[in-house]
Amino acid sequence: PRMVTGEEFARMLQNKNLEKYYAANKEFISTMTKTDKDFFSRMATGQAPKFLWIGCSDARIPANELVGLLPGELFVHRNVANQVVNTDNSLMAILQFSIEYLGVQNIIVAGHYGCGGVKASMSQNDHHAPLENWVRQIRDVQR
Repeated sequence: PRMVTGEEFARMLQNKNLEKYYAANKEFISTMTKTDKDFFSRMATGQAPKFLWIGCSDARIPANELVGLLPGELFVHRNVANQVVNTDNSLMAILQFSIEYLGVQNIIVAGHYGCGGVKASMSQNDHHAPLENWVRQIRDVQR
């Protein structure tokens, strides 16, 4: 892939009609400050979640909403097929950071029905690197 210029990027943004996302963000801010005027000031001072959520990257899985927690109450790590692999440096850093520095007390590893990553791992298709390398770990466990 080639790098885009600033002008090209600006045109891409203009063509995407981001106004609805800005409006949704303003509504979120309004909703949060109506119920708790100090919400954003408190969030700016740090986080102290009691839970770490390790879940799938699937866009249909809104971690906070599924468990009824507000922003700042759930530390989240997501990857394809919600895998916990000891060679995944990102996950290992999340575990260390959440436990040692945030004081997380509970870890949730959450799967879901119809996971595309799990389905991909069960097929005999070569998904090409890096996806194939990732889903192969599930395939290896299944054997």
